Amino acid sequence: MTMPTVRVQSQDFDLSAESRALTEGRADIGAVVSFVGLCRDEAGTLSALELEHYPGMAEAEIRRIGEMAIDRFNLIGLTAIHRFGRIAPGEQIVLVIATAPHRQAAFDGASFMMDYLKNSAPFWKKEHRKDGTAGDWVSAKDADDRARDKWR
Repeated sequence: MTMPTVRVQSQDFDLSAESRALTEGRADIGAVVSFVGLCRDEAGTLSALELEHYPGMAEAEIRRIGEMAIDRFNLIGLTAIHRFGRIAPGEQIVLVIATAPHRQAAFDGASFMMDYLKNSAPFWKKEHRKDGTAGDWVSAKDADDRARDKWR
């Protein structure tokens, strides 16, 4: 069985290098779908987003979700990288790359991965505002729950 590549790290990632690592020397891949999530500035009010995680548990949960995606969509490869620490607007937060024989499986696998990752992986986000006021912990959104639940 194909195993997902999962990393939780503070340092940035390189989309091209990660994609190359999944595809180099492979002739059985017909589609590569990637998603990169960026930190928004929230209409100019945010100076940074601080992400905390539960070490060990975050990786295990992302791996579990990745294994479900691989099995469900017959993916050839899957990479999921999630950053933690202080991330400024415009910086990368999360990367998902799915490879499959055909495009729809790659699209669905990447979408499934993000919809579950957003809700199920143990990460906490705190906003830091430009005006120096205390930021809020970001709550889960109903829309994120609905996105995940559509796969059930």
